[in-house]
Amino acid sequence: MTSLSRIEIVPLTTNIGAEIRGVAIGDAVDDPSIMATLEQAFADHLVLFFRDQRTLSPDEHVRFASYFGPIEEHGYTTTDPANPDVTVIDVTNPVGLGTDAWHSDSSGKETPALGAVLRAVQLPPVGGDTCWASMYAAYEALSPHMQRFVDQLTAEHDFARPLENAMRAGYQPPTTLAEVRAKNPPVQHPVARTHPVTGRKGIYVNGNYTTRICQLHEAESNDVLAILFNHIQRPEFQVRFRWETDSVAFWDNRCTQHYAVADYTGHRRVMRRVSIRGDRPH
Repeated sequence: MTSLSRIEIVPLTTNIGAEIRGVAIGDAVDDPSIMATLEQAFADHLVLFFRDQRTLSPDEHVRFASYFGPIEEHGYTTTDPANPDVTVIDVTNPVGLGTDAWHSDSSGKETPALGAVLRAVQLPPVGGDTCWASMYAAYEALSPHMQRFVDQLTAEHDFARPLENAMRAGYQPPTTLAEVRAKNPPVQHPVARTHPVTGRKGIYVNGNYTTRICQLHEAESNDVLAILFNHIQRPEFQVRFRWETDSVAFWDNRCTQHYAVADYTGHRRVMRRVSIRGDRPH
């Protein structure tokens, strides 16, 4: 069993990311004091990394994620037949699938994902890292005038848009574009989202799902989105994680974006993800 006294929280950058040591995820959910520690670390560091979780079963994976909220059904990814709450990401040709672009998962839904718990099952011999960026840090680095400007804006997000791009890259989804759009039509969210727990603001537009800023003409919208998309990529907002087999990452989609580095074409990378349904952005 995990002991609270054995837990180490090791920050990886000043803005985002911490490695949690001395915790077995499968045991943690039964200990309220450990889960309270992890909740606070999650709020403080935005993405948590756990190494050597080889004993974590699929049921425990789901149970850990469920502690933070109801499980999200993604809509067009492949799930484990034995446990449909678990999405299986099995890729050998990652370029152009949409994960190799900065994004926040399912922002095209009315209630996007709160976060996700991702476990590495099989990795390429080298490569396949994932980067995360703090949207708090990105917002706070804007000038005060730009902050006030984006505070007034909303943007449209299209859940089916990255699926269209992935299909052009060769992805064969278990559903159709028409079905995806019928279930999740385009939705509007604030450009600067306030986190429901911390109260901090973060940029909430991304290149995968965001199609336009609603209050602006098309050319203006394109220019402002280009500024924001470029801005969020600054290295000082980021942490980069080098996966090992049985490593786990748990991140907050409400205040981060992530980027799966597509540098392992021809090698297999298998990940298992459980996503947590969130609330409507404000």
